Amino acid sequence: MTRVIEDFVAMPDAILQAVCGANARHAALIENAFTVLIETPGGGLAVRGAAKGLASAKAVLDLLADRAASGAQVAEADVRQAIGQIRAGEKPGAARAMPMGRRGVVAAKTAAQARYLDLLASHELVFGVGPAGTGKTYLAVAYGANMLLRGEVDRLVVTRPAVEAGERLGFLPGDLTEKVDPYMAPVWEALTDLLGAEQLRRRRDKGEIEVAPIAFMRGRTLSHAFVIVDEAQNASRLQMKMVLTRLGEGARMVVTGDPTQVDLLNVRDSGLSHAVGLLDGVKGVAIARFAAEDVVRHPLVERIVRAYDAASAQTPS
Repeated sequence: MTRVIEDFVAMPDAILQAVCGANARHAALIENAFTVLIETPGGGLAVRGAAKGLASAKAVLDLLADRAASGAQVAEADVRQAIGQIRAGEKPGAARAMPMGRRGVVAAKTAAQARYLDLLASHELVFGVGPAGTGKTYLAVAYGANMLLRGEVDRLVVTRPAVEAGERLGFLPGDLTEKVDPYMAPVWEALTDLLGAEQLRRRRDKGEIEVAPIAFMRGRTLSHAFVIVDEAQNASRLQMKMVLTRLGEGARMVVTGDPTQVDLLNVRDSGLSHAVGLLDGVKGVAIARFAAEDVVRHPLVERIVRAYDAASAQTPS
């Protein structure tokens, strides 16, 4: 017979509400995951269940309470991610949190994201490599925007290959902004979410935020800037070398991409995997690798990534 025990997790009411979620939805997810019962007698949470499930549920509650205490939002995706971490036996440290004005606070949701933010803080060049939905680009944009807001850099520069436009970009109608914006929509969405439309417009008009295709980086020296190279798997080896050597005094760079999603005609011409292999171990360079379990979008996305990874592993090279 399984012995049922009870424990109490104390927390302030505001933290308690964030952890439990609307209509106790978060608490219900934790109960189902670890076969426990969670109640709110006041001043915290009473958790009842078998020893192993109780310990796991408490670990998840502690993670979520720490996240809420840092000022970060606790969404259902955060709860599911925390459950997955504890089930996998991971012991993530305290999440690095970044004040972001309109967004409030942005914090790491997984151990891989926390390590990624630590690497961004301690290296001049960081590669963020892994599947879509792991937060590589969003966290890089958030980190760069945070540095800009604190005055640690003068500019935030985001660049990515406009693969679909090929060599015809110059023939598209409109000015540079109108030509490029369709290819930069994911970046603008992240910046709008983080800063708000008005602050983004002001900083863009002042030249403090720039988003442009890699082709427009040639011949420039980017000093006192935080540079993000997004969708880098679609940059050629020559483009990658060119953009990596744009770094000037006081500049930092993060390169993000998924080596399995190359849209170039010649997959072997992709500069991302080549650069990661070439620069791994070089002083000042760090590589953050993400996997399917780090996906923080809809839970189905992780299962889709795993299915494609399994199919790729079975396909002869």
